[in-house]
Amino acid sequence: MKGFIQTLKNIWSLKELRDKILFTLGMVLVYRFATFISLPAINLSEVGNLLDHYKSQGGNNQGAGLLGLLSSFTGGAFANASVMALGIMPYISASIIVQLMGMAIPYLQKLQKDGESGRNTLNQITRWLTIAVCLVQAPSYLTSITTMFLPYSQFSQAYYIDPNSVMFWLPSIVILVAGSVFAMWLGEKITDKGIGNGISILIMVGILAGLPQAFVQEYVTQTGKGGSGTILILVEVLFWMLVVLLAIILSVAVRKIPIQYVSRAQARGGVNKNLMQGARQWIPLKVNAAGVMPIIFAQALMFVPGLLVKLDDSNTFFAGFQNVFSWQYNVLFALLIIIFTFFYTAITIPVNQMADDLKRNGGLIPKVRPGKETSDYLDDILSKLTLPGSIFLAIFAILPALVFGWLVETQNFALFFGGTSLLIMVGVILDTVQQINTYLLNHHYDGLMQSKLSRSSNIQ
Repeated sequence: MKGFIQTLKNIWSLKELRDKILFTLGMVLVYRFATFISLPAINLSEVGNLLDHYKSQGGNNQGAGLLGLLSSFTGGAFANASVMALGIMPYISASIIVQLMGMAIPYLQKLQKDGESGRNTLNQITRWLTIAVCLVQAPSYLTSITTMFLPYSQFSQAYYIDPNSVMFWLPSIVILVAGSVFAMWLGEKITDKGIGNGISILIMVGILAGLPQAFVQEYVTQTGKGGSGTILILVEVLFWMLVVLLAIILSVAVRKIPIQYVSRAQARGGVNKNLMQGARQWIPLKVNAAGVMPIIFAQALMFVPGLLVKLDDSNTFFAGFQNVFSWQYNVLFALLIIIFTFFYTAITIPVNQMADDLKRNGGLIPKVRPGKETSDYLDDILSKLTLPGSIFLAIFAILPALVFGWLVETQNFALFFGGTSLLIMVGVILDTVQQINTYLLNHHYDGLMQSKLSRSSNIQ
């Protein structure tokens, strides 16, 4: 505890780091404030009880679970019909599209290798693509609000303007696009002048914003009439902390592959005994090299099976795909995650290029020949790591459905026991803490250098 307090004092004593953290907190407050500004044509007081209405209707629990899942990434802005309802997700979608297109389009591949100028051009392409994605998602969001979640026939008092008129659609689309672009701008400013990755921090903040309310709802349910009491709340918290610990282990677990760099003298058959061992290093292969991307890909495809319900309303099997807590949804979800984990790992970790780079730089893996054998060896190790990593990732993704009804009574709190929400929170927090530690280490190193220079000048 004393070391943690001392670390906080060190952070606060560094003016530049303190300013970066305060700037990040300021931008986060601006983002959170904007999520409470509703669209001008919608009465926010009527929309505020939307989830409660769907939860009270037995046939609408599916809609409540789906809406809660979508709303979790925007900190409630999606459910509140806010100007920030689309949040930062269109930018994430555009980034994924650009990344996938970069594997097939030579021009984008060239930009990825052009250094800083290439990255700037890719960022500009991503920004324009974000606007295009917003122009598709904004009408879809308004359609879902006006027809599915807040139908005009039942909630006419929630609208200031008829949702079927142009005066409702045109300004609302423009405002939603502007809100998403503003969120993108806030994220980029945090990355440039703050601490951590701004886009990821905004997503994490949106997820964490719903945690207190979800916990209060769970507490009231468990301690109320028919609940299991305070003891089960304590069990839930302890189990949640265990899940967070396992998520951290999954995020940081690596398999170290030893490599040895042979000196030029040794490569030419030199006799210098001191160079015979060379320089030893490691190739860290992560157990979960794909991160949360497989879950995001699978989540995007899981909306497709739900459309089958419209083809046959009487089919109870298809109806299960609309409920994020049903067995049909989660079995297919887990299978897609395992498939996408292998796919994304294969395209993001080029073992052939790694083997070529090692050979070019005089590096080798002990007892493995350079070239193709090294590539096959790395591919074999990566496949063995990816299989358990993909299974654990799938378990984390469907864990909310496993604990709901058995341990947790409310859907909103169950969503925090796994899935994309938990992994994003853990990943972003670890990345931000690592940046702060790196900054502190660099400052400490600079201080040592300055003290050495001052001592040497005094001796002279």
